[in-house]
Amino acid sequence: MENINKYIDKEKSLDLKHAYMDAYSNKEFKEFIETLPIEEEILIKYTSKLEEASVEYHNCKKCKNLSSCKNKICGYRYSPEKEGKMINFSYIMCDKKVKEEEKNEYLKNVEFYDVAEEIKKASFKDLYKDDANRVPVLKYITEFIKKYTKGEKVKGMYLNGSFGSGKTYLIAALFNDLAKKNIRSAIVYYPEFLRDLKASFNKDYEEKFNYIKKVDLLLLDDIGAENVSSFNRDEVLGPILQYRMEENLPTFFTSNLTLEELESNLSITSSGVDKVKARRIIERIKQLSETVELVSKNRRN
Repeated sequence: MENINKYIDKEKSLDLKHAYMDAYSNKEFKEFIETLPIEEEILIKYTSKLEEASVEYHNCKKCKNLSSCKNKICGYRYSPEKEGKMINFSYIMCDKKVKEEEKNEYLKNVEFYDVAEEIKKASFKDLYKDDANRVPVLKYITEFIKKYTKGEKVKGMYLNGSFGSGKTYLIAALFNDLAKKNIRSAIVYYPEFLRDLKASFNKDYEEKFNYIKKVDLLLLDDIGAENVSSFNRDEVLGPILQYRMEENLPTFFTSNLTLEELESNLSITSSGVDKVKARRIIERIKQLSETVELVSKNRRN
C-alpha cells in the first residue's frame, strides 16, 4: 500500500509539473512568474491560480484608467504572496485605484444621507457653463467661500426654484470644495432623513440628530417635500435650526417651494393648522440663510 501511495504521489507531482511547464511556455505567464520571489517547487502547486493572477497582472499593465479595468473587481488585482511553503492569494488595490482614493480623500469630510452618486462627486469644473440663470448662485457661493475661509460670519443659502435645475449639485460642489480645506459638512436628503430618524428612534437617533445639528456646514436638501407632522417640525427641524442659529453655523436649503409656500406647507399637519409654529421655522431659516432663486431647464432629462 505504501508503494502504491508513493506511485500516486509521484504521478500527481508529474501532472502538476507538466501543467506548470505548459503554462510557463506562455510569454506573459513567464514574465509574470519572473516577478515573483517564490521557489518553483512551491509555484507548481498553484498553476491555475497563478494563471488567473497573471491575466490580471497584465490587465493592469495595459490599463489606461479605472473605467477600462478588465479585472474581476474594478481597481483590484488577484495577487500571490508567499507564506512559508504555501502561497496566499488575495485582491490588492492597483496603483490607479490608490491614486483615486488619495485624490478623493477629502470626501471623508462630507457626510451624505441618501443622495445620488453624481452629487457625491459634484465639482465646479463639471458645471454646465451655458446657463446665465446660475450666475447669482455662483456669485453667492464665491463670496461665501471667500468670507467663510477668512473666519467671517456668513449666512448659508435658501435656494429655491424649478425641478432638476441643479440646485443640490451647486451646493454639493461648494461643500466638496471646502472639504479639501478640511471643513466638515453634511448633505441630507431631508424627507428620507426624517424617515430614517423615525426608524432609528430606539437605536442611534441621538447620534444622527446631534451630528446634523452640530456639523460645520449643513444642506437640508428638498425641504418641503417631506410629510409634515408636528413632531418633524417642532422636535426635529425646529431644534436643529435653533441650535445652528445660536452657534452661527451656516445652513443651506434647497426646495421647489418659495419661503411663503414652505410656510404654508409647514403650518398644516394631521393635528391641524398652526401658523405660529410654521412662522417660527421660517424666521429661523431667514436668520440662517439668504434666499436665492434658480429657475432653469430640467437637466435630469
